[in-house]
Amino acid sequence: MSGIDLPGPTSPGPLSPGDAVVQQRKDAIQATTAPTGDGGLFSQLASNPFFTAGFGLAGLTVGARFAQQGLRHGVDFIRRRMLVEVEITHKDDSYKWFLNWMRVYQQGQLYEAQSAASRSGFVDSLLRKLTPSMRHFSMETKTVTHSNGAINTHFAMVPGLGRHVLRYNNAFIFVNRQRESRAQEQQTGRPWETMTLTTLYSQRHVFQEMFTEAHAYVEKIYEGKTSILRADVARWEPLGNPRRKRPLDSVILDKGVKERIVDDVKDFLSSEKWYYDRGIPYRRGYLLYGPPGTGKSSFIQAVAGELNYNIALLNLSERGLTDDRLNRLLTVVPKRTIVLLEDVDAAFANRRVQSDEDGYQGANVTFSGLLNALDGVASAEERIIFLTTNHVDRLDEALVRPGRVDMTVRIGEITRYQVGSLWDRFYGDLDTTRSSRQAFLNRLQELGLIEDENGHKADRSTSTSAAALQGLFLYNKDNMEGAIAMAEGLTYRLRDHAVDGEN
Repeated sequence: MSGIDLPGPTSPGPLSPGDAVVQQRKDAIQATTAPTGDGGLFSQLASNPFFTAGFGLAGLTVGARFAQQGLRHGVDFIRRRMLVEVEITHKDDSYKWFLNWMRVYQQGQLYEAQSAASRSGFVDSLLRKLTPSMRHFSMETKTVTHSNGAINTHFAMVPGLGRHVLRYNNAFIFVNRQRESRAQEQQTGRPWETMTLTTLYSQRHVFQEMFTEAHAYVEKIYEGKTSILRADVARWEPLGNPRRKRPLDSVILDKGVKERIVDDVKDFLSSEKWYYDRGIPYRRGYLLYGPPGTGKSSFIQAVAGELNYNIALLNLSERGLTDDRLNRLLTVVPKRTIVLLEDVDAAFANRRVQSDEDGYQGANVTFSGLLNALDGVASAEERIIFLTTNHVDRLDEALVRPGRVDMTVRIGEITRYQVGSLWDRFYGDLDTTRSSRQAFLNRLQELGLIEDENGHKADRSTSTSAAALQGLFLYNKDNMEGAIAMAEGLTYRLRDHAVDGEN
């Protein structure tokens, strides 16, 4: 059998065409999965610069993301554990006065730092460097138009929007004043503002000390003064700077009138529990009526000073004043404030029906709206309101009924008692013998302006006012003889007013 070749044990025999195809596919699969001399698929990918660069960037992105979240959580954890914040909104009363106090306080710090510059020493030098300075201010300007046409402008520089650093009692406080331009008050349209104060948690006690000092600073500004408020859209705003309190004894009314009103107001303020226990609304209304110049408004200002109250002026003829706005204004009257409605008889008289060129039709307050605002269901509690008028006969009975007006007092023409008291106030230190005082009283009695010592008056149609008499004394300061000689001028003035009234 030499002509036949037998396959050896290591040599595969001849394959059929189908088996050859299968074997070729197996060999191809093994070629792709079997390790090669250069490291296989992973080695090839690792040796690919595009793949390694993309994988590295993805890894860096994920790592940076985790690092960012970790840093944020870490900062939040530190802030929760080590920092404390106080937020003040612009609607809070402390917002404005804290800004003013902060300005004054930092000015004081800078002054101390400048004083320390003249002294040597490492501690003083370090103190100057650590004292932060305010570099961003905001201007607040107020323009006040008085009834006589005079215009006064008041401005102040306060810390502006942004971040500030304040050092108080060796504690650093970060102040961030922010304004939300998109968030506005619906009634005033004013942008929403917030101020955030941040310091170390261990120094949190400085907030109480700082606000106490700031409040004392504001009280010092208003100490001995009366603030006059005016209606601004749906809230009350200061009208100019606070005025010096008027002493109660500076207003001279007829004997017993002043004391009766003041005693009633003080009794009301001390009877809050009595009102609530009996279910009676805790509010009090007073109506002062009489001729012009008799001291009605001056007396109300003196009452506010005696009680340490402010005065909220409300003009019912104001442009744009509606029933809803009036009701809201009387509901949000600040505490310790007297509401004053002057010349209430003229509020609903001479209303213009047709519009002017500017479209103004007069105030839109109705009489029923005023009554509801005074004692309606939504009317405020703990309120003292004074109404003044020169013509009480023009007032509707519904307005002056008890519950709306609890005390009606006439402040009339000047009396002999008032003249003598005013004379003593102006010339008491000069008229030691009181002879000039008696001569002046006799002269006014002859002119028919005051009654005699028995209370009888010769001419009831003539009289004078405290304002006219005070003007006479002011013109003749330190000149008693001049005041006596010019007493007849009071009668001429009255005659002129009578003629003007008839015309």
